[in-house]
Amino acid sequence: MPLPRVNVVVVGAGAGGGVVAKELAEAGLTVVLMERGDWPHYDRHNDDELVSQRSPALGNPYGPDDARYRRVVVNPGGSTSVVLPSEGAYSNNAGCVGGGTVSCGAMAWRYMPQDFRMRSTYGAVEGSTLEDWPLGYDDLEPYYEKAEYEFGVAGDYSENPFGAPRRRPFPMPAFPYNREGRQVVEATRRLGLHPFPIPMLRNSVPYNGRPACIHMRSCVGFACPVDAKSGSQNTVIPRALATGNCELRTGCVVAEIKVDDRGRARAVRYFDPEGRGWEQECDLVVVSASATETARLLLNSKSKLFPNGAGNNHDWVGRNFQGHGYTGAFGISEGEVYEEAGPGATVAICDYNHGNPGLVGGGMLANEFIVLPYSFCDVRPPGEPRWGKAHKDFQRRYYKRIMRLYGPVQEIPNFSARVEVDPAVRDAWGIPVCRLSGGRHPYDQKLGEFMSANAERILKEMGATRTWRGRFGTGLSGGQHQAGTCRMGNDPATSVTNRFGQVHGIDNLFVADASLHVTNGGFNPVLTIMALAYWVSGHIASGWKGGGFR
Repeated sequence: MPLPRVNVVVVGAGAGGGVVAKELAEAGLTVVLMERGDWPHYDRHNDDELVSQRSPALGNPYGPDDARYRRVVVNPGGSTSVVLPSEGAYSNNAGCVGGGTVSCGAMAWRYMPQDFRMRSTYGAVEGSTLEDWPLGYDDLEPYYEKAEYEFGVAGDYSENPFGAPRRRPFPMPAFPYNREGRQVVEATRRLGLHPFPIPMLRNSVPYNGRPACIHMRSCVGFACPVDAKSGSQNTVIPRALATGNCELRTGCVVAEIKVDDRGRARAVRYFDPEGRGWEQECDLVVVSASATETARLLLNSKSKLFPNGAGNNHDWVGRNFQGHGYTGAFGISEGEVYEEAGPGATVAICDYNHGNPGLVGGGMLANEFIVLPYSFCDVRPPGEPRWGKAHKDFQRRYYKRIMRLYGPVQEIPNFSARVEVDPAVRDAWGIPVCRLSGGRHPYDQKLGEFMSANAERILKEMGATRTWRGRFGTGLSGGQHQAGTCRMGNDPATSVTNRFGQVHGIDNLFVADASLHVTNGGFNPVLTIMALAYWVSGHIASGWKGGGFR
């Protein structure tokens, strides 16, 4: 028996999909929100470090699971490996209601105006696909504001001269600096830099019916036990469901978007929790499944007009895969800097995001989230033993004396870093899996070294007795903040969607996640994903009101 037709199917209940579902349901459209995972519950895993999303040695409570999911990675020599979600090369993204907003560190950055105009600001970079966005900061500013107020962001930019213009202050006061943060503030000011509190998707005071943060040290990588961390699962999705116009279907894996011979998306084909196949007919489809899974879904959606996948007649779907290389420096303090109260990260500087002589872009530096003991085993100076008594002695002696300044580096996109679908390997539902290949642009290493050197300089000013720099590799980036695989643009020959996330050639198919990012900024991208989702939703709601998309 066929399912009743609906106006919209939204694929993925994360930062983007949750916003889209809420906005369109409130606009009066009937919405089915599809999510492959389930509702997250803190009590199912509490704060067990070995099952956090940051170090899933014993499994990942937010999905995807090793039993049913896999990907193929093309190694530098051309050989391939099948990898599981618990392995770093998988480039994981959560599979649950709320997506990555459930367990992320919750930094809530707006991109800077230059981040939308990288080609105009810096010119061409050889071997890259560096380009301007087809929209600017001023276009997104009202939607950044809406995200900050509907989700709830705590912050204060009064001491950040590099912050993008804003019409309203943050809705909640900033979190206070911790012990390490106060040392960062003093040292950076002596160096002529400009420290300020990190904007956080976390309640510093009770907000919108949810309590204030209780400062657990096990925050990043985990769900919040009191719902003080702001995600789509405790903000926009409940509001979508409350309209009566939105149905959330959990445990549902979407295999294909059915595109007819006129070039219109007419339905999605999916599997329910029991593994039964269904087709849900609809007037519109919005894909918000992550830069890897959104590209995979489009590539698996082949039709007469799009034999290589939906929107892929020019071979741009899955290209320009990028994330963030994280880099900075570590230092050993003479005294203890550790503070039990979480989340740990409290202060940042943006002095190095742009305007660095001879360099393209830059990044943000912040003191970092509390490193739990298992993960701390990886925090070692070069040459320090990683096993045996010396290793244990280091763990005991320095756990409370380690200082870190780290942050994301704005990567340079390139055409060969990509997501494809593998011709031979399939998942538990028989759907061709992601095949990841390529690597970072060589320029990223240069920028990473620059950021690490500046972080080390600050740590020495803080009085570190020993310092060492962090580095990231040359391989494919995507484990942190994956983006770019369905970039927006004005030219269908060099982009996948237009400036409103509308797939070129398929008027009723939209993308609303970080796949749209032309470049990924020098910041955590979650607030930009949310702002773009509001932007895309506004365009859809306006068009629907005018009789479009039917």
